[in-house]
Amino acid sequence: MRDKIEFNLDALESLCRLNCTYDEIAAYFNVSVKTVERRYNEEPEFTNAIDRGRAHGRLSLRRKQLELVDKGNASMAIWLGKQLLNQTDKQEIDNYNHNDQISIEIVNPDG
Repeated sequence: MRDKIEFNLDALESLCRLNCTYDEIAAYFNVSVKTVERRYNEEPEFTNAIDRGRAHGRLSLRRKQLELVDKGNASMAIWLGKQLLNQTDKQEIDNYNHNDQISIEIVNPDG
């Protein structure tokens, strides 16, 4: 029986903040992907380190995206509205309009 591989859980969490895949985590720790998967499924501390790191990574990304919105990035504002507020683009094509115009309306489902 082989010795159990010890993972540095702080390093694991840091990798997951960068949204590293199991392949990348395995390469960093020089283990197989199956080892990473097994430890994730069997060891709560390992699972928590990965989940916590990924959650912090998502939070950091969301913060940066909102900073872009605050700086006036309309594309990011529209995209976040679709992702977080369930807003959609509404496209209507009028077959009788000979000018080939398309109107796009942003719809807020809560409004």
